[in-house]
Amino acid sequence: MSRHTTPLNPTRRGFGALALGTLAAAGTASALGSSAAQAAPAASAAPAAPTADGPQPTPHTQQAYDPITSDFHARWTRADARQIMRTQNDTSVERGENSMPESITMPEIPRDFPIMTDEVWVWDTWSLTDEYSNQMSYKGWDVIFSLVAPRDIPFDERHWSARIGYFTRPSSAEPDEAWTYGGYLFEDETSLSNTEWSGSARLLQGNKVRVFYTATTFGEKRPGTDGKPAVLATVLGKIKATKKGVSFSDFGEHLEIAEPDGVWYQTQEQNQYFSFRDPFTFEDPATPGITFMLFEGCGAGVPGTAETDATAEDLGYVDGDPFAETVDEVNAKGVQWQRGNIGLAWADSKDLTSWTMLPPILTAYGVNDQTERPQMIIEDGKYFLFTISHQFTYAADLRGPDGVYGFVGDGIRSDFQPLNSSGVVLGSPVDLNLPADAPESPTEGQNPRQFQAYSHYIQPGGLVQSFIDNVEGRRGGTLSPTVKVDVDGATATSAVDYSFGDDGLGPYAYLPTNKRKGGVGHYK
Repeated sequence: MSRHTTPLNPTRRGFGALALGTLAAAGTASALGSSAAQAAPAASAAPAAPTADGPQPTPHTQQAYDPITSDFHARWTRADARQIMRTQNDTSVERGENSMPESITMPEIPRDFPIMTDEVWVWDTWSLTDEYSNQMSYKGWDVIFSLVAPRDIPFDERHWSARIGYFTRPSSAEPDEAWTYGGYLFEDETSLSNTEWSGSARLLQGNKVRVFYTATTFGEKRPGTDGKPAVLATVLGKIKATKKGVSFSDFGEHLEIAEPDGVWYQTQEQNQYFSFRDPFTFEDPATPGITFMLFEGCGAGVPGTAETDATAEDLGYVDGDPFAETVDEVNAKGVQWQRGNIGLAWADSKDLTSWTMLPPILTAYGVNDQTERPQMIIEDGKYFLFTISHQFTYAADLRGPDGVYGFVGDGIRSDFQPLNSSGVVLGSPVDLNLPADAPESPTEGQNPRQFQAYSHYIQPGGLVQSFIDNVEGRRGGTLSPTVKVDVDGATATSAVDYSFGDDGLGPYAYLPTNKRKGGVGHYK
């Protein structure tokens, strides 16, 4: 029998009634991610030796700095990441059992999960939002956007054929009611590249929608495009809703708004495994009238050169810590490939088509190569920064789960403190005492749900949506059951809410709207 069998409350609540409380004058800010398609080479096949002993975490003040004029950035350090094996791993579990605490473990997804549609694979997903990341209902319809690819393509090859699709359902629908697939968002051969990767969608005045996405090119460039490997792009279109459903039309010119500069953000010329993607825009009540954008990047420089060496600040050890590594030891392990960061830009035009790049707000140099789909939730003067990452993108001698990582500070640019000391907020069940894996080649005897879900999207109220990847060998390509995470900014901690849904698993593909524009319908 389940420990908790409380059904999902059928009343759609405001922010104040749910986990992350009220969005004070503003709301959440979220971004895109994508898959492991451009991961750097793994630095080490073996995990660090699990032990109850280990280094102390890096002290972080949460102090805020001016997001535009300051070049300060927070560091997710090796000392922070080593807290995973020090405090969040049980070395006594039987081989293949989950070794992480229940408080940071996503409940197990059943192997007989349903699929949303038999037409396309579905993965990275986001909602139609306003400037504060309220999830918007438009004239009685809820709308979500997903990366999709035809199901006749092998699941692990879907990235090279990715397009943005959309799904709709009535705002009055029950939480477990099915979504209707509406097809591709853009007409064929109109975007800036031959593939479209993750982004976000803002509902503006009237029926205007501004879409932000990652334009990526693989293989032969599409005729009429410049073939750049990865740029951030935007386009303005219109949404139409009738009693029969929702459609999009009148998309204008697709515009490039950012590309890596080789100074703060790594280029393909510097590293073929670079990352530059996942734009999400938001406004901050502390800086009214300014729109910001988060995105995933990698620190500039050519791996193997002094410019990409980890520094003492990247290691983050307290002076005199007996478990500290030296800079020379760490750099000798090849950590120059692991240079993930979270970038920032601000819009210098009201129509959000011109942007000024800023230094990153968080780096994971010498720690992890991917900091995908960054999001920021602003609540009661605290700024919660979330990202997702893989176990196989960690640097040498570090170990962690596929899942959500979170940090808290006093502003957009802060000395962010990792939640739960390590940063881990929600991971798929995994035995961290075994080597790191990839979804297509798991270690024999490893937990069969270590890749059950990925590309998590934090919603208002602490709801977390993701897509199913691999559950006991069955590949997903459909949206997961939604789970709920409670976050405490005062203690910089979080925990999975197992009273939500059925033993912690809510309805599949549950992305409830919390604000509406026109139309009627109740909120569940």
